[in-house]
Order: sequence, then C-alpha cells, then structure tokens
Amino acid sequence: MHSALQAGPIQGEIRRMKYVLALDQGTTSSRAIVFDASGRPVAASRREITQLYPEPGRVEHDPREILATQRETAREAMREAGVALRDLMAVGITNQRETTIIWDRQTGEPIANAIVWQDRRTADACRELREVGAESLVRERTGLVIDPYFSATKIAWLLDSIPGARARAERGELAFGTVDTWLVWHLTGNRTHVTDVTNASRTMLYNIHMQEWDDELLRLLRVPRALLPDVHPSTHAFGMIPKGMFGEPLIIGGIAGDQQAALFGQACHQPGMAKNTYGTGCFMLLHTGERAVPSGHGLLTTPCAHVDTREYALEGSVFIGGAVVQWLRDGLEFFESSADVERLAASVLDTGGVHLVPAFTGLGAPYWDADARGAMIGLTRGTTRAHIARAALESIAFQSAEVLEAMQQDAGESLKELRVDGGAAANDLLMQFQADLLGVPVIRPTVLETTALGAAYLAGLTVNLWKSREALAEQWQAERSFEPQISRSEAQQRMVRWKEAVRRAAHWETTGERPDAAR
Repeated sequence: MHSALQAGPIQGEIRRMKYVLALDQGTTSSRAIVFDASGRPVAASRREITQLYPEPGRVEHDPREILATQRETAREAMREAGVALRDLMAVGITNQRETTIIWDRQTGEPIANAIVWQDRRTADACRELREVGAESLVRERTGLVIDPYFSATKIAWLLDSIPGARARAERGELAFGTVDTWLVWHLTGNRTHVTDVTNASRTMLYNIHMQEWDDELLRLLRVPRALLPDVHPSTHAFGMIPKGMFGEPLIIGGIAGDQQAALFGQACHQPGMAKNTYGTGCFMLLHTGERAVPSGHGLLTTPCAHVDTREYALEGSVFIGGAVVQWLRDGLEFFESSADVERLAASVLDTGGVHLVPAFTGLGAPYWDADARGAMIGLTRGTTRAHIARAALESIAFQSAEVLEAMQQDAGESLKELRVDGGAAANDLLMQFQADLLGVPVIRPTVLETTALGAAYLAGLTVNLWKSREALAEQWQAERSFEPQISRSEAQQRMVRWKEAVRRAAHWETTGERPDAAR
C-alpha cells in the first residue's frame, strides 16, 4: 500500500502529511492501519488470533496473544508506512465489544482467558435474572436485553469460578476491562484504567442516560465497583504510550467499540442514517440523534461514539455473519480461502431450496434465543457444496434484513440507503442479495476499513488533525451502489421462507420446548 502512494511527484507532499495510527482489535484478528489526513489507508498489518473452544458454547481468547499481536501489527504498519514519528499525531483504538478480561493490577497478568462476546456459558444465569423480573430494569437503564452476549454475567462467572477472585476483586486487587481497556492498560505502562462510553455501555452495568456506572445494576449482577475502569467520551486523551514502545511518545486520543467506530467512520452523523458491518458477526446501527429510542422488537439502544454531544443509535446484532464462511472453510473444508466462497456460490443460480440458519451460538436480534442452534433445511440428493455455500451467504443477508425490518418499525421511518463495510462487504453477490431483500440501495464506500477509520477519526479530532465531524463527512466516498433487482413481493416471499427455517432452529437446547415457540 505504502509504495504505491509514495510514487510520483507528490512524494514530498506525502512526507509532510500528518497521520493517525488505528489499532483494530477484532474477534478473529488484530490489525493496525496508518491513515493520512485525507482518510486514506497508507499501510496495514494483520495477525490472526487463536479461537479457543474449551467446551460447546464457550469461546475464549488468550489476552496475552491479543496484546502481543496488536503490538506487532502496530510496529509493522508504522515500518511499512515509512512515516516519521513526528508526523504521527495520535493513536485510536477500536475493539471487539463485550469480550471480558480480568487481570491482576500489580502484575498485569490475566486471571483467566478472555471470555469472548460469542460465549454462551452464562445462559442459565441470564435466564434466572429474567425469571426474577430484572429485564425491565436492565432495559430501562442500559438499553440492552439480558443476554450472555454482554459483559456483566461473564464478569460474575469469572469471579465465582476462580478461587479467591471475588474477594480479591472486592479488595481492589483486580481490574476488569473490555479489550480496549486491556490494551490501554498495557500500552501506557500498566496504570491507566479507562474505557469510553461505547464500550462501557455494552457491559450491562452502565446507565446510558446518566452515563455512569449504575450502583443498582452492580448489586444485582454482583460486580464490585472496584473492578471497573473510568469512563470518558470517545474523543479524549486516554493516556500516553511511552517512548520505549514505538520510539516516540504517542497519545491515545480515541476509543470506540467496533460498531460505533464503524458508524462514525461511515460518516453516519445524522439521525436516520444507517450502516451494517459484515464481520465475524453482522451489526446494523441506525443513528437516532439525541433520542435514546426504546425498542419493541428486540433491538438495543446504544450510545454513539461520544464527541461533543450525547447521541444514540438502535442496534441489531447478528452473531454469525462472516463466521459462517469461516466454518465452511475450516470446519467443512469447502475451500482454502474465505475469498473463494463467492466463486463457489456464484456457480449455481440459487440455493436449490436450501436454507442454512447459522445459529451456532444462538440467535441475536430480533430473537435473542440463546438455545437456538444451527440448522440446514431443504437438502435433497441434488444438493452440492455450491448450494450450501450460496445458502451460507444468503443467511448473512437474511439475518440483516430481519434486523432492518425491526429497526424501521422502532424508528418509525423507512431508510433511504444502507452503508456497508467489513470484510464480507467486498462480496458482490452478498451485497446484491442484500439490496434485493431490503429494497433500498446498498452503498459500499471507497474505504472498507471504516471501523479502523472511525477510530482514527476520533483520535484525530482529539489532537485537532480534523476540525469537525462535518469535515470528516466531506471525505466519505462511495465506491459502488447495489440497486434492488427483484420485486418487493418476491423479497417478502423469500423472507417468509427464511423465517420458517429460523422457526425450526429455535429453542433447540431447551428441554420440552416446542419449535413453534419462536417468534
């Protein structure tokens, strides 16, 4: 990337330009991208991280590997960019949300592996909370539903499962953080214990209206306040990376959870604008302005990246998006590279009647069914790998369409377009099918790495590299628009068939539960 940008007569201009380093710590990889002042990626580095599955329904990461790979990619991206350190203005961090880490404040060592957002081990604890009537309190204060997805029950599980951990936490010897907090703690020299509003809001412990930790929720979920980090706006001087790390001291000037960072990077700054990120999961956010709109359809009410005003969004989360392609690659060995899925899927005209519901770790919005499991419906003797690959891609679009359907009902308005990003947004077949289902243009930006770009923008605003959100919005450019090509009646028929497949996958793990109990 760097060599192409350095060629030609503008070389001197490039050297004088200012830059921001974005650290993008995701579910399957750690990445670092250097952006210039025009929002263009100059250099990037990526390392996959190991996915640990100790038992069915459990997903873990090694926090040490997260830190090591993020440091390695940061150094590599900076070397590749060839940027003088004096021209690197700030560092922004964006991260997989909800993933839970607890560590020793003295040594910085984790007391256990990170429990990943996909993990379902606390499903029973969440069920008990719902049974005692806690759902309305949690919804009112946090904008969330009670689900294993969020951090709070993960924290309690770690404190109860590791001998002595709860007592140590109450004495202030341990620290909790989502991945951003873990990274800042170590990058700044093991003393800065901070997070931003967007990450705090995903713990199920944070009052999104008062924007502070909620004492009643802390008591309900049995989480000691001494564990928790300080919460700041997303544009903030979070701490300094010492000179010894990269060669010059650098300010961490921006933090946002990955989906709020993507919304910001997509320049969705106005109410009614929406984006969908196609990553390991799929995450659709609709900006609702200064109103925290409650959902009646299983969506979440969540803060946007906080710059100068409190703003909110509706969010729908699909647990298994691009991860279904990884399953075809690694679990079923359909192909060697995830990029091959489009070619395989395009080799057939349709799925041959096959529907794949990838509820490997339950279903997210609008169902929130922790007991659903993956199902493949409609198989015949003529079904091939290509039909299954196409059904896998279509499942990503179907799930996202259900989220948008619920979102429009809650917001009381119809979307005019959907901005898309994430790795799977490069898949033309998927994007066209998504536009067909939604009935609105699906617009792919020139810079697909909008999650990292959002983190860079937040950090750059802190150090005045960019003056305003309006200036950032002017930099956003569309690469391609996918227009709907089927009738709305046909799209509706396809959605009806999909929902029937979901119904058959629902509540699979619940003893004695009838499949028709699904929504």
